[in-house]
Amino acid sequence: MELVLKICNIIILVFGALYSYQTIYVVLGLFFTKRFPSAGTEHKYAIIVSARNEETVIGQLLDSIKKQDYPADKLTVFVVADNCTDNTAEVARSHGAVCYERHDSERCTKGYALQFLFENIRKDYGIDSFEAYIMFDADNLLKRDFVRHMNDAFDSGEKIVTSYRNTKNLGSNFISATYGLHWVRTSRFTSRARSFLGVTTWVQGCGFLFSNEFVKDGWNYTSLTEDRAFSIDAVVNGERVAYQHEAEFYDEQPTDIKITMRQRIRWAKGHLQAFAENWWVLIKGIFTAKGFIGKFNCFDMFVTMMPYNVIAIPLKVLKYIASAVILVSVVSGWECLRMLPMFFEIVIFEHLGVIPMAFLLFVLEYKRLEKIRWYKAIFYSLMFPFFSLVGDVATWIALCSKVTWKPIPHNTDVRIDDMEDKVALTKK
Repeated sequence: MELVLKICNIIILVFGALYSYQTIYVVLGLFFTKRFPSAGTEHKYAIIVSARNEETVIGQLLDSIKKQDYPADKLTVFVVADNCTDNTAEVARSHGAVCYERHDSERCTKGYALQFLFENIRKDYGIDSFEAYIMFDADNLLKRDFVRHMNDAFDSGEKIVTSYRNTKNLGSNFISATYGLHWVRTSRFTSRARSFLGVTTWVQGCGFLFSNEFVKDGWNYTSLTEDRAFSIDAVVNGERVAYQHEAEFYDEQPTDIKITMRQRIRWAKGHLQAFAENWWVLIKGIFTAKGFIGKFNCFDMFVTMMPYNVIAIPLKVLKYIASAVILVSVVSGWECLRMLPMFFEIVIFEHLGVIPMAFLLFVLEYKRLEKIRWYKAIFYSLMFPFFSLVGDVATWIALCSKVTWKPIPHNTDVRIDDMEDKVALTKK
């Protein structure tokens, strides 16, 4: 059993070494991000929204778009009301959006809804009528300067730009808080450094901009996680995803464990599918992409998208078993105590190790995060490992089951003015 334990440790160590370079992102993200100069041109954008039974929240999103400090004649909002059984379409139109209604119970992912939407935009307006497209979900809220900051990045020559994802309901409970911390962690310790170094990050479902050239042939990403497929496709074609730290929006996080598992299993299945479909082209790109940055982007995307848990979890379970056998076979109590840390090593260093990062995020991002009591911040930080633990479980459920797309309910009735008031309290 000691030999089994050593082999497991070696394999896990090798995988850990493969990811070790990403520590640089965490360190650089503490201090640096790319800054964009003020744009010389106000470009014309289409804002696109896919919505299913979102009558409760879509009005607040559209109101926040109307309040942008950007010329209204440069923005057109398109909504696809996808298989809706409520008044989403009516609410969207009453708030000034162009709304197309779609009814297709067979092809029901968000990707298919977006494909339908772009087909209609092409037919009625023309794809080239807009220089770029900005994608949101119906539960999002935009800070008043969101589009202006994204325009700065686009005007600087960036073709794909993602943004700072904040949370509408950080203080609802520990589930929503761990989601919120995850998104902020991605911005602070992943995207900031990548943008500073000029390498690619990735888009995450909403809050991102892309040039019209990427949809000249329509929207072709219809899997369970269309954002992941879009990111990989961009990288293998020599593009990169930039990050604009100044552009900020809010979205609603789940508060229920059942909804959380539904969403995380769908994410996991989509990530597995995207990797299975694209792993070889990413590996080829490591050797054939143009320039060092292009090759590195393919390598970085391969490592980031690789389903590490699929390989690591069986090894860790085997490691647990080997450690347990060794423990029970030890006669000496002192020896047993000496071996005990080995048994809990994975929990301490992989999952509990994110707790200090959560504390740090509350400190670094206090001006942006919703105001909450200090004891809640401590509790939410202690619960942050919940997010990655759920991800481990979801990955294995997704691997062994058929997963279909199901909507995530949103019902947080909050407006952009409310969020700005909450953040203003934090700054005082």
